[in-house]
Amino acid sequence: MLDEVDLRLALPKRAAKQALAAQMDRLYELQRVVFDRKLPVIILFEGWDAAGKGTVIRALTERLDPRGFKVLATQAPRTHEQQKPWLWRFWMEIPRRGQIAIFDRSWYGRVIIERVEGLTPIPDWIRAYEEINGFERTLADDGTIFCKFWLHIDKAEQLRRFIKLTGNPATAWQVTAEDWDRHQKYDEYAAALRDMLASTSTAVAPWDVVPSTDINYKTWHVFATIIRRLETALDETPASLPTYAELSALGQGKKASKHRRKQAPAAAESGGDGDQVVASKSKSKSKSKPKSKSKRKQAAAAESAAEESAA
Repeated sequence: MLDEVDLRLALPKRAAKQALAAQMDRLYELQRVVFDRKLPVIILFEGWDAAGKGTVIRALTERLDPRGFKVLATQAPRTHEQQKPWLWRFWMEIPRRGQIAIFDRSWYGRVIIERVEGLTPIPDWIRAYEEINGFERTLADDGTIFCKFWLHIDKAEQLRRFIKLTGNPATAWQVTAEDWDRHQKYDEYAAALRDMLASTSTAVAPWDVVPSTDINYKTWHVFATIIRRLETALDETPASLPTYAELSALGQGKKASKHRRKQAPAAAESGGDGDQVVASKSKSKSKSKPKSKSKRKQAAAAESAAEESAA
């Protein structure tokens, strides 16, 4: 699944912006259907550091009714949470019927970070795959709709973003020593990620790996996937929204039009032949002789008479 992702996928900014407005409106409509049907929804984001989870979540919630969703940023378990079964703290955060819960990281830290960093014994994180599938199956059987996303970038792109963030005093704080350490272990995390995707992508809670090099494509992809999944689960007629191919074609069409406009002045000046250009310039010079003083006075008088007539 991971190796099949095309990280080059991108969308023109203007086309993506137009599509996003329609997607936001459609998601707002579906939020109301979710509330009316009393179905809980879990939208879950995992991904590489600096892949843009927060950016997507901000876009996702911009148009939603704030009374109908909550965003949960998962941190390391607190002391009292460590005294309970590891999934307990997530059970406490599942959405009510008719509500949407958006997780910025989740229970999958058990089989990614805790595995790679050696925070959980091997038998425990191996058993966690089955525990996670059972947890999600129980919720799905009770009506919960799942949308699970992994935001994917390669190691070079992650490094580029780290350098850009740390180079700006306003954003340098976003990159921690732990982020740099995980970057050095990119390949180890990728191995854990492959195992996670293979073991926990199920019919009731499938994973969607999102190419996240281009922010426009990433945002469009996440919205399109959530809308499609909700429409299917709610048995709603699919909205007529532009596809990736249509948006790409729209962007290419605008680029071509802009290119033609740039070429038009040059073509008009050249006339297609060097001799014609010289002749044209010579002719224009002969026509642009300065007017005599008397002719300028006559022109001014005529203009003044025209203004008085108009008044």
